[in-house]
Amino acid sequence: MHLYTLASAFYLYHKPHYRKPSYRRDILDNFSNVAIPGTGIPLSYFVWNRFSALTLVCVGYPAISLAASVHKWMKGLLTFSGERHSISEEYKVRLLAPDDWFSYWRLNCRIAGLHAYLNMEEGSLAPPKGYEMENKWTFLEVGKERNVPISPYLTTPAIVVKHRNEEGGMGIHFYKNATEGGDWIIQERIENGEWVQNHLPEGAPLSTFRVITQSRGALDVKKTNESSEGCRVEDITALSCVFRAGRKGAETDHDSILFDVDPSTGKVLGGTTNAHWYRLGLSQLLPGRCPWRSKDHAITHHPDGNIPVSGSVVPDIKGMLKLVEESHWKLCPDVPLVGWDVVLSKDENLPVCLLEVNLSCNFFRGSFDKEVYLGFLEDMVGVLQGLRLGKDGKVKGKVVKKEKEV
Repeated sequence: MHLYTLASAFYLYHKPHYRKPSYRRDILDNFSNVAIPGTGIPLSYFVWNRFSALTLVCVGYPAISLAASVHKWMKGLLTFSGERHSISEEYKVRLLAPDDWFSYWRLNCRIAGLHAYLNMEEGSLAPPKGYEMENKWTFLEVGKERNVPISPYLTTPAIVVKHRNEEGGMGIHFYKNATEGGDWIIQERIENGEWVQNHLPEGAPLSTFRVITQSRGALDVKKTNESSEGCRVEDITALSCVFRAGRKGAETDHDSILFDVDPSTGKVLGGTTNAHWYRLGLSQLLPGRCPWRSKDHAITHHPDGNIPVSGSVVPDIKGMLKLVEESHWKLCPDVPLVGWDVVLSKDENLPVCLLEVNLSCNFFRGSFDKEVYLGFLEDMVGVLQGLRLGKDGKVKGKVVKKEKEV
């Protein structure tokens, strides 16, 4: 499955993407702030064209996988932990069936890209309707219409923001609201609810829960969109939940400790980070500047204040998971995987709300039932391969017909 979708990235490379002009443009943007730990070089440099991407996959990827395997083996020796790792076994996993967060993220992205492209109607560049939810304003509009608890937004036509100490026409900015056809969604700041705030230091940002859901309705887009019986809410499954505990002074919870949450009980498990994948600059090549690996869910306390987090229980986890499953069904049952940013807020009138969706989603190192997830993707890959053969056959048929006419 990993190798199939990896090869499919080259098939998709210049094809239209559901949120960008092409898959190439999407990976360039996505990789612009990501680097292999310890290199500091953005991965976007290596996917600028098909040849450089092929070199990365055929030369760079095997070399990095080998280095990671040797590093894990040496770490086992030097820490005297008693753990012994086989370099060859680890190399086989890294190369052929990697189970790290980055590989799962890219697997989800490639599935989304393939699914959106192959389900475009003939003669159209429009993906299935559910992919429109990637647009933050569309998500809020449609969510409100379908009684999904979206984050509140203001309807004032526009706002003016002035710097308090500038003059001469400087330091003034005008923002037209999306409600009036503008580019900006204007919202009041949402405050963390009591449970969340009790697990954060002062000055931490709004901290959300990332929940991933999958929809079997996406296996047959036509049936799902044409029949009320095409997809039921029971066809949606919540896979994982992660509490992103924001760091002190950060503006968003993209800078956070990632605490895994047991979806069946709501119990908060160990925390970890993936921040070392986002450290850019050649200075990261220097010894000791950037770790190759992070602590594997060994964090139990928030480091900014030594606040205990692991062992706590998220309130009404069943209600949260039911909410995102129903929202997936209401908004985008024709999309395979959705990442939801769920807020437990201070607002008594809206204690739980959804900020946005991510359709090329990231598990953020959360645990999940691999049998359920990989079983679904196995079914999905079979469907996508059939669609691809059908689409390629039609394109080939048109080319042959043109040649005969000439």
